[in-house]
Amino acid sequence: MVFKYSGIDRSGKKVTGKLEASDLEDAKKRLKSRGILYNKVSASSESFAQRIERLRAREIPTKQLSNLSRNLSIYLKSSIPILQAIKLAKSQVEDGRLGDFLTSIETMLDEGKSFYVALESQTGIILPDFYKQSIKIAEENGVLQIVLQEMATFLLAQDRIFKQVSKAMIYPAFIIGISILMVSVMLTMVVPKITAMFVQMKQEIPGITQFVINSGDFLSAYWLHLSIIILLIAVAFSTAMRTSYNFKFSVHSILLRVPFLGRVIQTSELTRFSYVASVLLKSGVTFVHTIRLAGNTLNNLVLKEKIVNASKLVVEGKKFSNSLVNDGKFKIDRSFIQAIALGEETSEVAPILENLASLYQEENSDSISIFLSILEPLLILFVGGIIGVIVTAMLLPIFSLNLGAM
Repeated sequence: MVFKYSGIDRSGKKVTGKLEASDLEDAKKRLKSRGILYNKVSASSESFAQRIERLRAREIPTKQLSNLSRNLSIYLKSSIPILQAIKLAKSQVEDGRLGDFLTSIETMLDEGKSFYVALESQTGIILPDFYKQSIKIAEENGVLQIVLQEMATFLLAQDRIFKQVSKAMIYPAFIIGISILMVSVMLTMVVPKITAMFVQMKQEIPGITQFVINSGDFLSAYWLHLSIIILLIAVAFSTAMRTSYNFKFSVHSILLRVPFLGRVIQTSELTRFSYVASVLLKSGVTFVHTIRLAGNTLNNLVLKEKIVNASKLVVEGKKFSNSLVNDGKFKIDRSFIQAIALGEETSEVAPILENLASLYQEENSDSISIFLSILEPLLILFVGGIIGVIVTAMLLPIFSLNLGAM
């Protein structure tokens, strides 16, 4: 919860502000620990619209997180302590939700907690796991400024790819929406009227026409049931993905084997691993520690487990590249393994990983662009085919009627 307060600080100045705490008593304890003699502490009231917005947008936009990381990196590079850097960043923020987030971080840093613990403990904004793990590694090794700068660059590149995909998907999404509407109208409104005419004329109905008629009748009678079933399936799937490790692992394994999509997922994950690992190695973190920590930043459980298991074999003295090859659960990209092997032989793992990250990111961007350029005409053909089948099914009895009259 976010609480508003007013009072007097150690220097005798009047202060007002907000802080995050679990309850009112916790808020008062935190104010005392900061040397603030409060005269009023109350829960921050929000309008209904603000509450909806807070629930809807708990995850911070990638570009916003990139800008925040870049600013903090600049402050730290200027020898400004992290607590003061957070205060400076908060003074420049206009977004109230992000301001509350920074207030919460400031409060916990002021209590003596680390930056990572503050990020992990706050509940106002959901941060990516790989980001928090990178911050943890950076603090442990005294390279927070470097890692924040690298994370800002990485997140900005990810944001560009996301915007590219989102922009390109607008037209296909429009086509899909219009096509669903058109097919639904034809099946539920047009087809029944034509069907009634055939019944009155006692016209023999072809098989394809009967199939379209039955589909329209089914959709008209059970559209609500179908909507509820789809909703329940979506909720059950989402719950299983959050609560069952085995189910999530199986889904991730299937996704990796889907043509094209699996390649995009794998290269995206290897981009993240390579980028984070190269930053850690350049910052002086040991190779074994780097592999394990960078592996834990991955989202795909199959690749994450593969790399973490390989890191355990590296501890035993085996090469990372050989450990990846010998793990038969999933065959990772061979070019990645060959590059790692080359880096191990030449002791140039960090620059090779950095190059891999750039290459994989460029490959993903090109692959997505090609896919989206092919998707649009395919969707048009698919939608045109469905509508063509419906129209043909309705015209066939009419042609039969005309031929019979002749």
